[in-house]
Amino acid sequence: MREPGTADEKPLYVDISPLLDGTMPEPPEPQLGRRTDGRSLFYAGQVNWVFGDPESGKTWLCLACVVEGLKAGRKVLIVDLDHNGAPATVRRLIDLGATSDALRDPQQFRYCEPEDRAELRQVVEDAAQWRPAVAIVDSIGELLPMYGASSNSSDDFTLAHSNVLKPLAKAGAAVLAVDHLAKSADSRAVGPGGTAAKRRAIGGVSLRVKVKQPFTPGHGGSATLVVNKDRHGGLRAHCPVGDREPVAGTFKLLAFTDGVLEWAIYAPAEGERNDDENAPGEDVAALASLDPPPASVEDARQRLGWRKQRAADALRSFRAGEQS
Repeated sequence: MREPGTADEKPLYVDISPLLDGTMPEPPEPQLGRRTDGRSLFYAGQVNWVFGDPESGKTWLCLACVVEGLKAGRKVLIVDLDHNGAPATVRRLIDLGATSDALRDPQQFRYCEPEDRAELRQVVEDAAQWRPAVAIVDSIGELLPMYGASSNSSDDFTLAHSNVLKPLAKAGAAVLAVDHLAKSADSRAVGPGGTAAKRRAIGGVSLRVKVKQPFTPGHGGSATLVVNKDRHGGLRAHCPVGDREPVAGTFKLLAFTDGVLEWAIYAPAEGERNDDENAPGEDVAALASLDPPPASVEDARQRLGWRKQRAADALRSFRAGEQS
């Protein structure tokens, strides 16, 4: 057994004395995806999640963050598992304002389309040495099959996370993992599809992306961003209060100006609410049909066979309707 604290090895135990001596480090603040108020969305050195329905603007948001990183002189890695393709990806980056010089420089920008697990492992090993500041993995739905993994298996997901996402974050990158929204009503209320291990793996922020205006080539679009999870609270602290999933901002692609597709992440207005916090009408109707009315969330959950969050949302909306 090695001795704790030997010079040539990492200590077995953390020295907590500095923490007790009043030098407790400040909680981390997001550093990527800058809003119009100067606050940011995503944490460096952490696995962040970006999820939503198809064509909701997830990839556009991530590519905008790539351009932000490049303009700041940061190293950026794109792991394209979704087969978007280099021509389409580079075209979008140029449209968003990336310079040809930055994209040509392999010391600043690297793009890959790994065909199998062996190639992906090489990319991750290279990143450990190169240390990108931003790493996009698009998408998780393609990552798991590469490891022969099921999206519903905690063990399978943990394997893929430990081999890809965690090492990229450990290298210092703000990892943006792109994922799809679950299909069932109960699961959609929680977040991305598949195992709950995904949620536990998020060391930074998880953003739900909801389209407001459809994204169309050459004409832009917009999406509402809401906080699904924020482990450190650095983003949630600068969002309106009152909602379980508060609005984190609005991502907008604007019209072309001099050949560049302008974009911005607008900070939420004071008191801005997440409209989707209201339960679907059919859920409220199902709850209203109960006789006697449910006395609590647990009562509603058991009688309707729903998950707790779905029952809570429906009961809150039902009671708000009674009071209006």
